Amino acid sequence: MSSIAENMKQVRARIAEAALRAGRAADAVTLVAVSKFHPAEAVAAALAAGQNCFGENRVQEAAGKFPALRPDHPDLRLHIIGALQTNKARDAVRVADVIESLDRPRLAAVLAESMAREGRRPQVLVQVNTGREPQKAGILPEALDDFVAECRESHGLPVAGLMCIPPAEEDPNPHFAALAEAAGRLRLGTLSMGMSGDFEAAIAHGATHVRIGTAIFGNRPAL
Repeated sequence: MSSIAENMKQVRARIAEAALRAGRAADAVTLVAVSKFHPAEAVAAALAAGQNCFGENRVQEAAGKFPALRPDHPDLRLHIIGALQTNKARDAVRVADVIESLDRPRLAAVLAESMAREGRRPQVLVQVNTGREPQKAGILPEALDDFVAECRESHGLPVAGLMCIPPAEEDPNPHFAALAEAAGRLRLGTLSMGMSGDFEAAIAHGATHVRIGTAIFGNRPAL
């Protein structure tokens, strides 16, 4: 677990350097440490190294790791970053501080209902399928403006920004640029984009949050 602290140090340095190269403040980017499939001990090691913002794909896995950590780490922030099924929406509202994968009207309605019932209002990000990949979650770019308006006006959701995952085989830069343009047009301040292999490019395009797992925790454990 000592390697996690060293990895964190290196990743933070690279984030700060990328921000400065882009003419941004060194602390302008929030690191979301993606701990999916890694044990609670790995999360504890990252917490000990000063990390307080984490990302999980699966609501059930997040619920098994993080509630017990919150009493000792009141500044802990948990992002749900994976595709979210409507039957898991209420659990996500209970456990998360940010839900990054809002991508369809039915989910928007269920999240709004769940927030009202639970008395919690985690921020939400709209996931955009910038590559129009049929197998990937995310609202299509041409439907984004109307969808954000529906989320805000019809459901009263706290939409804070946008998220994307560019196609693995493509240059991510056009996707990051398109997401940044959309966020500016919609006056949304949060841009979650960039992972272990491309986060420096994302920062150059204005990412406010980068989601990094492998560079911190190593390869995912075999399931």
